[in-house]
Amino acid sequence: METTPLPTRDDLSAVVAKALAETLGHDLPDIGDDTRLFEDLSLDSTSILGLMVNLEDALEIEIDPDSISEEHFATFGSLTGFLLEAAGAEPAAG
Repeated sequence: METTPLPTRDDLSAVVAKALAETLGHDLPDIGDDTRLFEDLSLDSTSILGLMVNLEDALEIEIDPDSISEEHFATFGSLTGFLLEAAGAEPAAG
């Protein structure tokens, strides 16, 4: 049985950026850990659902809706950190 290596934070950042771009329908060249998902990118509750489906498909994981809180969607960095934990990887220090 093959095991899939755990994603790094950089890997996940690229996946999240791509999923956000697909969800919003445009490229996000200046996205960073401090980019606010609702205020800066204008995500809403409907787009969050689409984003989660895109992320589950891209990462081949199932995200338990009960494990998600509003703070996970505060910024690009907080969402990436949450996904690191959901994918079984340890978040990087710092």
